[in-house]
Amino acid sequence: MSKSKAIKIGIGFATGRRGFQQVLKTYVYNWNESGLVDNNMFSLNLFIAYDLTYNKTKATEYTNIDRELIEQLDSIKFVDSVSTNEEIEFLIKENFISPREARLIFGKGYAAKRNAILYNAIKQNIDYLIYLDDDEYPMAVTNTRKTAVWGGQHVLPTHLKNIRNSDITNGHHCGYISPIPYVEFDETLTEEDFRSFIQAISNDIINWDNVMTVMSNGGVTYADTKILTHKKAIEVPETNHTKFISGANLCINLTDPERVFPFYNPPGARGEDTFLSTCLKDRTVMSVPCYTFHDGFSTYKRLLEGVLPTRLKFAKADNREITERFYKACIGWIRYKPLLLYITHPDSYAEEIEEMREKLKETLPKICTYFQRPEFVNILPELDKYYRNIEKHYREFQEIKLVWAKIMTDIHKTSPPCRL
Repeated sequence: MSKSKAIKIGIGFATGRRGFQQVLKTYVYNWNESGLVDNNMFSLNLFIAYDLTYNKTKATEYTNIDRELIEQLDSIKFVDSVSTNEEIEFLIKENFISPREARLIFGKGYAAKRNAILYNAIKQNIDYLIYLDDDEYPMAVTNTRKTAVWGGQHVLPTHLKNIRNSDITNGHHCGYISPIPYVEFDETLTEEDFRSFIQAISNDIINWDNVMTVMSNGGVTYADTKILTHKKAIEVPETNHTKFISGANLCINLTDPERVFPFYNPPGARGEDTFLSTCLKDRTVMSVPCYTFHDGFSTYKRLLEGVLPTRLKFAKADNREITERFYKACIGWIRYKPLLLYITHPDSYAEEIEEMREKLKETLPKICTYFQRPEFVNILPELDKYYRNIEKHYREFQEIKLVWAKIMTDIHKTSPPCRL
């Protein structure tokens, strides 16, 4: 790296979709257009952790990057199973961690992919690491006029403007963020039924008013024009011991690795961003004024070719793909909610779990009938299973933070950062 490039930026993708190359191309052109590529202050370093099982893809679908794009980046690191296993062997050989501890940090699941990117970025002395998703694009859409209005977003520059004096910066999301579809209530499923169900499975950041706003827009979340025009970062408030963040459009300050926490989710669950949120009490977390458009159903890939629709389709519950996504989201939520309640509501979590159970017993038959998906009934036994394992998952969560802190300390002693 040239000595003139004083600030090392990491860009992390945990991917598994076939459209990754097109998304990457869009972002690289976006960084070029914003002036970052030619700015000698910044070194742009890409970290790609890919999962070949998610969509039955081939490694070349991620590694065969166009030379024109490669030339605009300072380095590319493919964080695959081979390279991760090599790092695990190194850490075990140096007695930094045990094989069991390695599985906690770098095992299966989405949190493990994020941890592998985070570890590699820190080892390469990256100053700031931004996570981007392969189904989110650097643009915002508003509905303040008769048709949708689109605008490009300089996501990375916005984070860089605010991350220097923060531990974490988190941007906003628009598009098909919520997996909750547009529902037309009837005698099978009333509004009160659906409200009770959503309250049972959701977390503090998803409230009924927000859900109804999104549903009234057909399942689409539009960008807030005030955020787009005021362009001010604001500190994320703490709610029930949590400073809520999202897992993408997310930048982490790595200049002091010992202030960095790892990602965690219970086995088979999601929520790695939510559990990281519970670690941030003594950290400065800023919400920054930039958006990414979430293409949750991969129906707007033409956006990356300049095709801007004037209206966005309703995400109706009569579409099997949409109901499948909703079902998977419900399972994911219910698997991590017991542990989240255990952390955020330690004095009342048992009572809240029982209240959830009663709401689900009442509403799940109606949900199954309305969505014509009998498998929704699986939500209740999943709740019971993860409730029984709360203490085990809590111990794992605490242990993974201790193991990570040990790795950070040992790596720092072995190879102290030499920042320019």
